[in-house]
Amino acid sequence: MEERRFSAAFRVPDVSPLGPVGDRPDRATSGINSYVGALAFEPLNTDFKIALQSRRAHGARGFTLLELVVAATILSILTMMALPLARVTIQREREKELRHDLWEMRDSIDRYKEAADRQMFQTKVDSQNYPPDLETLVKGVEIAGGKKLRFLRSIPKDPMTGKEWGLRSMQDDPDSDSWGGQNVFDVYTKSEGTALDGTKYKDW
Repeated sequence: MEERRFSAAFRVPDVSPLGPVGDRPDRATSGINSYVGALAFEPLNTDFKIALQSRRAHGARGFTLLELVVAATILSILTMMALPLARVTIQREREKELRHDLWEMRDSIDRYKEAADRQMFQTKVDSQNYPPDLETLVKGVEIAGGKKLRFLRSIPKDPMTGKEWGLRSMQDDPDSDSWGGQNVFDVYTKSEGTALDGTKYKDW
């Protein structure tokens, strides 16, 4: 009895992968046709997958290009916003340098005038005890004991024009643009530009 059960359990059915052989010829034929059809459509399925992958790749590249365009636009906007700020920063630094240079030269003129008024050295009669030029402030003047008194280390360069400074003598008008040459009472820049606060540089 056990031997019959064992043989029944492990009996191989008389059926091929495409269907039963012999008693069901229609199913066998149908299985063969299905297998052949699958082989026929396999290249088509492969081409479809390749086309789908290519479309996805093109879509990914297009999205990346869009991101680049957006990033370039944002960068351009930020650059346009930064340029005016950079110009203002440069102008502010030049204005700061201009104020310092004017103060330094005017302070040296005042110290020269003070020393001359104390008769520490001789000056020309019509000079009103002001220096004859800016170079004298750098070269210095001789005082008692053979010492030399200097008032300015060097003549700074005009940060606005890069050229020589405008000079006014004691005899010139306060708003004169020409120097009489008698002495140096004041110094100013010849720039015609306007400062950030709306004033003219030449009026500083």
